[in-house]
Amino acid sequence: MAICDWPAQERPREKLLEQGSKSLSDAELLAIFLRTGVTGKSAVDLARELLNDFGGLRPLLVASQGKFCESHGLGPAKYAQLQAVLEMARRHLAEELRRGDALTSPEHTRQYLQAQLRDLDYEVFACLFLDNQNRVVKYDELFRGTIDGAAVYPREVLKKALAQGAAAVIFAHNHPSGIAEPSSADRVITDRLQQALSLVDIRVLDHLVIGDGYCVSFAERGWI
Repeated sequence: MAICDWPAQERPREKLLEQGSKSLSDAELLAIFLRTGVTGKSAVDLARELLNDFGGLRPLLVASQGKFCESHGLGPAKYAQLQAVLEMARRHLAEELRRGDALTSPEHTRQYLQAQLRDLDYEVFACLFLDNQNRVVKYDELFRGTIDGAAVYPREVLKKALAQGAAAVIFAHNHPSGIAEPSSADRVITDRLQQALSLVDIRVLDHLVIGDGYCVSFAERGWI
């Protein structure tokens, strides 16, 4: 049965408008994005099949273009639409972060940094540069590496912080393995960065290690 023939309260789009997006299942949300099904399958049926094939919503969202387009019912146009949706979500988080104090909105800070870093298959060391009121001036990916790590140079971090006129910084890097637990090397480089930046009165407020759906805060552990 086509979705248009379903009872109105069961159709994903009508359900969203009536009850809000949080009331929908992953399959129902994906069905709204897909808009149409394929021969013999409604959009919801297709969505359920895709979620099963990919192993969930997130693996589908972060799939490469090649893998995404291999699936029946998907193609370059749908991939482009999905990437646009994801980028809008990231920019929304960035705008929310820029509006307020990074210290009084730690959840926004985490959400933004996780959105930027958690799905990368290589390591990135990034920084939020903040002004003297802890408002975000700029987000910058400072160093990129392989899955084995990224080389971090305090001198370069110091130069960029001064160039941005930063009064404080929040560091973040991802662990492509998905395990957010900081390594001893993570703690050593954080100490070196603190020492270098303290010479010019730039505060290190936190260092977040991003894993698979979880992150560890140095500040919360009392390491900063």
